[in-house]
Amino acid sequence: MFEDKVIPLDIWVSQFVDYLVDNYRDIFQALKWPVEQTLSGLDAGLNALSPIIVIVVMVLAAWRFSGKGLAIFTAITMTFVGLLGLWEETMTTLAMVLSSVIFCAIAGIPLGIWAGRSDAFEAGIRPVLDAMQTTPAFVYLVPIVMLFSVGNVAGVLATIIFALPPIIRLTCLGIRQVHPELVEAAQAFGATRSQVLIRVQVPLAMPTILAGLNQTIMMALSMVVIAALIGAGGLGSPVILGLNTLDIGRAVIGGLSIVLMAIVLDRITQSVAQRK
Repeated sequence: MFEDKVIPLDIWVSQFVDYLVDNYRDIFQALKWPVEQTLSGLDAGLNALSPIIVIVVMVLAAWRFSGKGLAIFTAITMTFVGLLGLWEETMTTLAMVLSSVIFCAIAGIPLGIWAGRSDAFEAGIRPVLDAMQTTPAFVYLVPIVMLFSVGNVAGVLATIIFALPPIIRLTCLGIRQVHPELVEAAQAFGATRSQVLIRVQVPLAMPTILAGLNQTIMMALSMVVIAALIGAGGLGSPVILGLNTLDIGRAVIGGLSIVLMAIVLDRITQSVAQRK
């Protein structure tokens, strides 16, 4: 019954992407520019700083938001990563993650607020988010490479698409979980819709929004190795190189460094959310 292809969807998709590349490449290059500038600035800045300064800042952040235990763990972890000879790659990865999270927050929080306040928009965006979260990460790489070429910026753009859904979903959830009586009380005192949003809904939803930011950071880190397949640097590179050369030691230290960084960033952002 299904011996022959009836719907040539693969051909249609290829033709559509080719059409975008041929006719709208300038637009995609313009979209790439702010990401490229942010990533270049963060990468150059983090690699220019002394490792001692970076470690001290991260330890102080861990101590401020979580306590002495995480501060000690952060100091040991970052020192250990440096002793593995992967400090530069770690800073590049951190720059990529921070760039991704910045743009995910800029796009995701307003969309989540809109979805939290509009049932129609929430119903429309839900299947899009479902598709974004269930599409295998490797599928994003081909159109990203065709539209934006290869390199760190392309890796960050793929990461942004991959890590965007959690912050939209959890921002929407946080806004919707604000008790209706609090909103009604604010409106009864004459607050406008924008005042209710800024002074009531967003502050009360902040722990949930920060939880979404935490999940976005974790998904961005999980994309590091996959992004290395399209020329992105950072800690994904030793993993891919170890895989290609069957050098298990190189792959292990790259993967271990990613895990340790993920633990540190996860604990710090969780602590921030709990304090809020």
